Amino acid sequence: MFQPDIYLQRRQRLAALLPDSLLLLLGNVDSPMNYRDNIFPFVQDSSFRYFFGLNEPGLAGVIDTATGDTTLFGNDPEVADIVWTGELPTLAERAAQVKVGRSQPYAALADVLATAQAAGRVVHYLQPYRGESVLELARLLRRDPDAARAGYSTALTRAVVSLREIKGEEEIAEMEAALRITRDMHLAAMRAAKPGVVEHAVVGEMEGIVRRHDLQLAYPSIFSRRGEVLHNHHHDQLLQAGDLVVNDTGANSAGGYASDITRTIPVGGKFSPRQRELYDTVLAMQQAAIDAVRPGVRYLDIHKLAAKVMVQRMTALGFFSGDADEIVDSGAYAIAFPHGLGHQIGMDVHDMEGLGEDLVGYGDEVVRSPLFGLGYLRLGKSLKAGMVITVEPGIYFIPALIAAWQAEGRHAGLINYAKFNEYRDFGGIRIEDDVLVTSTGSRVLGEPIARTADEVEAVMAG
Repeated sequence: MFQPDIYLQRRQRLAALLPDSLLLLLGNVDSPMNYRDNIFPFVQDSSFRYFFGLNEPGLAGVIDTATGDTTLFGNDPEVADIVWTGELPTLAERAAQVKVGRSQPYAALADVLATAQAAGRVVHYLQPYRGESVLELARLLRRDPDAARAGYSTALTRAVVSLREIKGEEEIAEMEAALRITRDMHLAAMRAAKPGVVEHAVVGEMEGIVRRHDLQLAYPSIFSRRGEVLHNHHHDQLLQAGDLVVNDTGANSAGGYASDITRTIPVGGKFSPRQRELYDTVLAMQQAAIDAVRPGVRYLDIHKLAAKVMVQRMTALGFFSGDADEIVDSGAYAIAFPHGLGHQIGMDVHDMEGLGEDLVGYGDEVVRSPLFGLGYLRLGKSLKAGMVITVEPGIYFIPALIAAWQAEGRHAGLINYAKFNEYRDFGGIRIEDDVLVTSTGSRVLGEPIARTADEVEAVMAG
């Protein structure tokens, strides 16, 4: 938790953006795995935590920007609770921790909202992304679940995005704290990824590092010799000499901020010549993109720049034919780079995605492309100083995609399918770092993690 004044200032800035409004920020509740008392690790709603700082279930905050009143709703601990949990602070004490002067029992929230609605006031709330939240909003606002799901406030969403996407110094410090642990995880994986080792043994090494710091993963690890499967969460493959392993893993900080790093590892410790030439291509894509990051530049255009770098280098290797700009504009490049260049990152690994990806990543400025590959770009709008983004280009040889496009004859004059078919067993490469947009350019966050082919090989040799 940050200093109390930080949460007060955040709520004041939010109130200034939405005068004469009633704002409801609903916290999360515990989510059972398979019966009520066997729960998943608790994760607070990020927007509630951003404005109220509290990381316990069963809370809600109401900000009345017309009166200036802020109220925390929740329950005081009972003796029956304390038997299982130990001593807990009262609701009033928790409110005081974040400079909220008013608190009420959670049971009073529905009546407060009903009174406001009866007076003709609109209750603004954010888009719910959990089933429990949909049902609770339906109960509190006395409407059916479909109406509760659809009735979120675009005005509140835009205001929250405008505040949360600009990171303060305290938030950057949290993200770099997470990156210190993530760096240890990736270096450990490079050393452990040897022929004859099962993937889950390496994943266990990484997760052990996280747990030794009493932290959690920011998302389930992707660690796979089947790197062409973009979100491969299976860890059952035996590593073999000559494999490429995509390791996309990040820790959360104690304050709830994410890290998101990807490295690609050659099992056996050395990249083959054809692996290295494509690895160096991905690295060139990433570096060109990072160099282009600055305020006012659309991330859509940086994505296209990275794709053009790939096309130019892969054309020289015989994979594409023709003009690089035509290959990018047509979408033909996506046969090898079928995802977006990156996304915002902060309290969520895909920061604020629960608020609506288009509202967060596009707004009114840029329209999401319908093209395969480019349509998966989560962030297209202009960058601002203070944003933190991931830059994560990749090259993948996906047999099913190659076969489908070849059967269709798609982009037949631009793609050399014979060359792509020679690489059907190659797998994939991705390189990813977390980048702060500064007033003049960018800064890669955290202490450097072996990134060039020579650096990765040196770690594996050591």
